[in-house]
Amino acid sequence: MRYSLFIIFLLISTSLTAQVKADSSAFKQLDDVIVTATRSPRLLANVSIPASVISAKTIYQSGSLRLNDILSEQSGIVITDNFGKGIQLQGLSSDYTLILLNGEPLVGRTGGVFDLSRITIRGIKKIEIIKGPSSSLYGSEAMGGVINIITDQSGSRKTDFALRYGSFNTVDASIDIARKIKKTEVQFFSNYNRSQGYSLKPNALQKTVEPFWRSTQQITVSQPLGSKWKFSLLARHNNTFINNTIAVQNGGNTIVSKGFEKSNEYNLNPSLQFKINQKISSSLRGYLTGFKAIQELKIKDAFGSYDDQFSQIYKRIENQTDWQIRDKSSLIIGAGYVSESVESNRYDELSTKRKNAIAYSFFQHEEQLSKNLTFIGGMRYDANKIYASVASPKAAFQYKISDKISFNLSYGKGFKAPDFRQLFLNFTNLAAGSYSVFGTDVARDEIKKMSDANLIDQTTAAFNNVSVLKPEISGGLNAGMKIKTLNGIDVNINFFRNDISNMIVTDVVAYKKSGGQIFSYFNLKNARTQGIEIEAGKRVLNVISLKAGFQYLNTADKEVLKSIKAGTVFERSLETGLASRLKTSEYGGLPNRSKFSANAKATYDNNKGLFTTVRIFYRGRWGTNDLDGNGLINRSDEYAKGNIQVNASLGYKLGERWDVMAGVDNIFNYKDIQNLPGNPGRVGYATLQIHL
Repeated sequence: MRYSLFIIFLLISTSLTAQVKADSSAFKQLDDVIVTATRSPRLLANVSIPASVISAKTIYQSGSLRLNDILSEQSGIVITDNFGKGIQLQGLSSDYTLILLNGEPLVGRTGGVFDLSRITIRGIKKIEIIKGPSSSLYGSEAMGGVINIITDQSGSRKTDFALRYGSFNTVDASIDIARKIKKTEVQFFSNYNRSQGYSLKPNALQKTVEPFWRSTQQITVSQPLGSKWKFSLLARHNNTFINNTIAVQNGGNTIVSKGFEKSNEYNLNPSLQFKINQKISSSLRGYLTGFKAIQELKIKDAFGSYDDQFSQIYKRIENQTDWQIRDKSSLIIGAGYVSESVESNRYDELSTKRKNAIAYSFFQHEEQLSKNLTFIGGMRYDANKIYASVASPKAAFQYKISDKISFNLSYGKGFKAPDFRQLFLNFTNLAAGSYSVFGTDVARDEIKKMSDANLIDQTTAAFNNVSVLKPEISGGLNAGMKIKTLNGIDVNINFFRNDISNMIVTDVVAYKKSGGQIFSYFNLKNARTQGIEIEAGKRVLNVISLKAGFQYLNTADKEVLKSIKAGTVFERSLETGLASRLKTSEYGGLPNRSKFSANAKATYDNNKGLFTTVRIFYRGRWGTNDLDGNGLINRSDEYAKGNIQVNASLGYKLGERWDVMAGVDNIFNYKDIQNLPGNPGRVGYATLQIHL
């Protein structure tokens, strides 16, 4: 039934397009301006790498609450449930996507995942998305792409209130105040969000998502200093509190324990802009951010207690100079210094502060080689105190046949340095089988101590490979075209391929006599992700917007592919239990990746205060775990089922000061307890906004 509804919606969209003629004289869509792609303002149509912009209006009309909500509705993006709400771009996991706030990196990852639910969508002006390697401009963690959250700093006079109530007793309230006092622009924003949580298992002692509350405060100040200088300051604070319950089986008895998890994050970003003349401008940016998380759980009886503390501080100073050499030639140069430290009781001793420092420089040159051909080339050099220095080049071309057809080609090198977790982690989980995870810098010493204490049963062959980790290196190719058809349909097509070497993976290096496993990290595998992404959109009579997107993704461990072709990999039949050689066509690639995904969206907006939206999303099946012992995804029972979800919203403007909106997400109440614990099922809500 759900698949039929998807097809029906596409047919309705097609019929609307065919029956209603577009009035081009009444509507002219202005191209979005994007900064993240080139570190300078560019029209989106003139950007030669895969990029997109989500406007504040689109965010509001979607009814989204947190950053993961709105990103899940974008083509080629998958939100994952692992250590929070992570993101997957072009088949690359959260570790490889850099999350920025107004161009500055956000820190505080768990298991390499930045939890997108930490970020409220209230107060966001727009979100810029860059797909493909961006290390030439942004350094480590930008191998897969960049998400830049740009908050509203307009400074125009306003006082806005918003209140939303929804399923699971979810409340979201915000206030946004802006004033201009002579030449000084000041804006204050605050958001509070709470929920009683939910359980996907009826009568369960432990909820799937526990009760929580979050709050965010932000203030921005902008002050001109004469005709050429301008000073800006952003200060932001975010905190979260979660009530935790855990149910542990012990000898047939269920032990229920209580605890909590809380985190605090702050961001301080002063900047000074100087316009030397009409062609040269420069900016000096300072940045300080910190993230601290504490999780405590008093586990009764034989399991002891759980105490997890993590603190990270990130400091950066950077200068960037923009030079418009001539009308068709520009240059960006910059340099900066990063100081970073981490303290955690998972990293040896809590009192041991782990530090790193990075000095870097970058440049980017844009040249219009002819009337139709534009070239962008750039490079970044990172001198890392702990790791080897890395150079990350990138080159991109755009060829415009006409105003309606253009071709884009880009290739970039990306890198990701090993993080503190992969180097210094020293963690044992007593409540889950007493397994341990050691970073490469501590693994050999810790295992030797345990062996001397007669606690080790045996080491594995992988133990001999524990050594200094190398940075992961990727090469990313994107080739696409943008087309504006005669009947007003915008089409974007992009082919992509990412090849990763020195991929950091985990494996068992030893077994304890108690039965617990010991894991560590290695540079072992070479992997690739490749595919095609297609997006199409049409505006009709200035009141209807139709959009659709599709992604085909193919991933693989290249070493595994070689072994399969050599006939040395076997599978066990689900029906007969007999073993046979695995075929390349049966190999499912990297886990947690869907080969097919698609979306379709229809929005009606009469430009007088009434709007309604319907959004449909399809995610194909994805590999979850190995069941036949070959370490690969290849059998049908090793996949999670694909699914379709439908969201809808309706809003109306009541005069000049009041807006109301209601909506339902996941209308058909799709649930998957095992594979989608972060999906609560059907969610309804109502929102009221007041403008004073």
